[in-house]
Amino acid sequence: MLLASVRKGLLVGLKTTWTFGRIIFPVTLIVSILKHTPVLPWLIDLIAPFMGWLGLSGDAAIPLVIGNFLNLYAAIGAILTLDLTVKEVFIIAVMLSFSHNMFIESSVALAVGVKLWIVLVVRLGLAFLSGLMIHLVWQGGTELADYGLVSAKEANVSGFWNVFIEGLQTAGMGIIQLAIIVIPFMMVIQVLKDLKWIDVFSRWVAPGTRILGMKENTSTTLAAGLLLGLAYGAGVMVQAVKEDGVSKKDVTLAFLFLMACHAVVEDTLIFMPLGIPVLPLLLIRIGVAFLLTLVVSTLWNRAEDAKRKEAASI
Repeated sequence: MLLASVRKGLLVGLKTTWTFGRIIFPVTLIVSILKHTPVLPWLIDLIAPFMGWLGLSGDAAIPLVIGNFLNLYAAIGAILTLDLTVKEVFIIAVMLSFSHNMFIESSVALAVGVKLWIVLVVRLGLAFLSGLMIHLVWQGGTELADYGLVSAKEANVSGFWNVFIEGLQTAGMGIIQLAIIVIPFMMVIQVLKDLKWIDVFSRWVAPGTRILGMKENTSTTLAAGLLLGLAYGAGVMVQAVKEDGVSKKDVTLAFLFLMACHAVVEDTLIFMPLGIPVLPLLLIRIGVAFLLTLVVSTLWNRAEDAKRKEAASI
């Protein structure tokens, strides 16, 4: 039985890697090439004048644009080249926690069935509002951030062919990383399902999912997103939606929660070398995720109740 579960999980993991690799590979390749074109500098110049609204210097536009185009690691690499205050770095970290890797993670959300406008409004809206609130509320953090490490400069790549090869390598590594994470995780999930341990986990988290207006069968979806993030957790989430019969409403609510709070361990720890308080960063993400999901769930339920009452009165 165990061998059959592992085999089934392996097949599902390979299928999932192929499904999302078709999205991740071309997007990563295109964005990697765009790094070496005037597109990113043009966007940075466009956004820089608005940084003052968030209490940021014009240079802060660089990690914000790079983080949204690429990922948090690329954004941190950009931060390390800049002289920013602790407050500025913290604002950037919080904003990028809500809004990063937009191309790939938005594509993943679409594949699961979440509408694009919801993804953009929620992630970009949370990023902007969180940055504005921190700027207005926090009066400290005026000292220069001590990164505690020497920033490594990226090698200069010139010529279309070299840029293209670098893009292929980056995209290829993205697929390899996806496979390394997703395939073993899918195998473990399959074994846990066949042993009925997932049912036990669902019962543990049932009170939390019920409070947020979701059914117990969303537990695997939430766990995958919280641990692995939207991009790497997507395969597990899609499989959970198919096998567990998660409703469209619960999928949307789960993604609302995860858009505000996903990959909580990795996304929090990678900001530690930047010399900012990471516990408030984590608490802000978790608090916003709970509040946002609870509000939307409550409004959704009220709208459904109103429709039912209207239908019953006819």
